[in-house]
Amino acid sequence: MSEFFHEGSRQLQDRFETRPMADRLVDAIVSGQISLEDKVFIEEQNMFFFATVDREGRPNCSYKGGSVGLVKVIDEQTLAFPLYDGSGMYLSAGNVLVNEHVSLLFVDFQRQARLRLNGSAFIQDDDPLQNHWPEAELVLRVKVREMFPNCPRYIHKMTLVEESSFVPKQHCETPAPAWKRLEVVADVLPPRDAHLAGNEQDAAAALNRN
Repeated sequence: MSEFFHEGSRQLQDRFETRPMADRLVDAIVSGQISLEDKVFIEEQNMFFFATVDREGRPNCSYKGGSVGLVKVIDEQTLAFPLYDGSGMYLSAGNVLVNEHVSLLFVDFQRQARLRLNGSAFIQDDDPLQNHWPEAELVLRVKVREMFPNCPRYIHKMTLVEESSFVPKQHCETPAPAWKRLEVVADVLPPRDAHLAGNEQDAAAALNRN
């Protein structure tokens, strides 16, 4: 783990006299493998934050939400999760195709706990896990480089009120998002969504309700 920190981190560690503590924490909590405890924590979450970078190193951070089990741990160094229908911009998935470096942040707001994971991501066509998640467009797999828990003291304690009705489920029709019925996108919807082009007022009302 000697290469865990770069000169920028070291500069600030020396400024605030935290270098020995930082080195001790790396030795104590940073791991290159997913433990059984980590696997349980990850698979209990229904959301996480996903950071990617493009070819020039410019970052993009995305929220990924679903049902519990959104992320599946494959083995000690690999996890996978689905990419559902979104805005059609494919910012995160597109970045992965040109730059494999990614970070995932899991936060349990009820228990006030979090886990950070850095690694390399890839997408393969016809991934055998695609049917594991209803309506998954793609499956993204991540090979772990390092992972570690973070101090939870600044995590606000929150309780889940309701799961989003748009999360795909087995044997249940997923509603279409209201924005796909707006006039501004009516003529550029992909063929699979062309039937959604509809009344602007109904779409606006649905957006207000959501």
